[in-house]
Amino acid sequence: MVDKENFLYPRGRYYGQVKPENLVFNANLQEFAQKISYICNLETSGKIPPEQAYEQIKDLWKNLKRSKQELGIGENPFQTDDGKSE
Repeated sequence: MVDKENFLYPRGRYYGQVKPENLVFNANLQEFAQKISYICNLETSGKIPPEQAYEQIKDLWKNLKRSKQELGIGENPFQTDDGKSE
């Protein structure tokens, strides 16, 4: 039987620079995208009002942004794994 979490929130393979913070952010980004898709589909089908969809998306965006800041993603974009700049 397929695990419900894997079915609802499938994960794609990560092809970027392999660092723990990049892997965590990628997982957060994939979850964000999946939830946005569900919210958009619910709003489009009339199951939730546009204002509610907007607020949910806004909250998800704030969470993703906080995750990016806490992980330090993008602070030193040209720094390699050994700490040197390119």
